[in-house]
Amino acid sequence: MPQQKIAIIRCNIVSETCPGFACVNSFYNKTAFFQEYDETDSLIAVFTCGGCSGRRVSRLCESIKKHGATTVHLSSCMCKGKDGEYLCPHIDSIKKRISATGLEVVERTHH
Repeated sequence: MPQQKIAIIRCNIVSETCPGFACVNSFYNKTAFFQEYDETDSLIAVFTCGGCSGRRVSRLCESIKKHGATTVHLSSCMCKGKDGEYLCPHIDSIKKRISATGLEVVERTHH
């Protein structure tokens, strides 16, 4: 498989209290939702959605594609909680916007 270039999109609201350590650490240690990647794969970007309703997702995904991005992980803070509900009310729209840029979308990062 060719080298994967991964980006992580984080919740803008959560980014005010979370430095993103767990997401990045999970990538570098290849744990949780990064287990299938190997040492040739790289993390090339970490950014927030831009706030509800994910206003800058499309623009930034187009930008990272120019740098070879292949896959976007939606941070665990945006995805499913304990009861299976989505934590981000705009998740479906955000996933569609990412997919429309041609990038693969993977839900979750570290838990």
